[in-house]
Amino acid sequence: MSTHAKRERLLLADLLESAGPEAPTLCEGWKTRDLAAHLVVRERRADAAGGIIIKPLEARLERVQAEFAAKPYEELIQLIRTGPPRMSPFSLKQIDEASNTVEFFTHTEDVRRAQPDWTPRELDPVFADALWKRLEMAARIYGRRCPVGLVLRRPNGQTAVARKGTPVVTVTGDPAELLLFATGRQEAARVELDGDKEAIAKVSEAKLGL
Repeated sequence: MSTHAKRERLLLADLLESAGPEAPTLCEGWKTRDLAAHLVVRERRADAAGGIIIKPLEARLERVQAEFAAKPYEELIQLIRTGPPRMSPFSLKQIDEASNTVEFFTHTEDVRRAQPDWTPRELDPVFADALWKRLEMAARIYGRRCPVGLVLRRPNGQTAVARKGTPVVTVTGDPAELLLFATGRQEAARVELDGDKEAIAKVSEAKLGL
């Protein structure tokens, strides 16, 4: 049975393949080749992937990622498409779904929205709800560096507090757009911001995300 993570994995692999290795992405300083290398290292090199979160391991991560980026692009795409090795925690369905649904969705949009003619994807309601659930769970982490209060709001009225504080900025949009906004892709997210003008400016420039 296909999961959200599996579906997004294949969609992202296809998109990276069709875009080619030198296409732009929303990830600062990364082209599609760099993004592909990041995805492979994250799943296949636990000894280096810790550098994504742990500062002292950053240099090792960059070195290993550069080694993978130097591999043939087609090889990287195949490694993404086939998924993690059996010994990887990511090979477990529950961990794959919990860790990769948001990862693959956001990186798919990093490639799509770096193109000048992009349009929002039509997401089925079940997937939109899944993204909202992940956003609710991680909202406080994403918003921890926000200098003002931050509330994320769906059009149906459901809200998630990303940062307590005043003044408050309320960001309204579909779950996919809110997720992109909260993970630091403010300029690419189609949302409406409501609040004090100065506070909105601060949120728009804040370093949100992991």
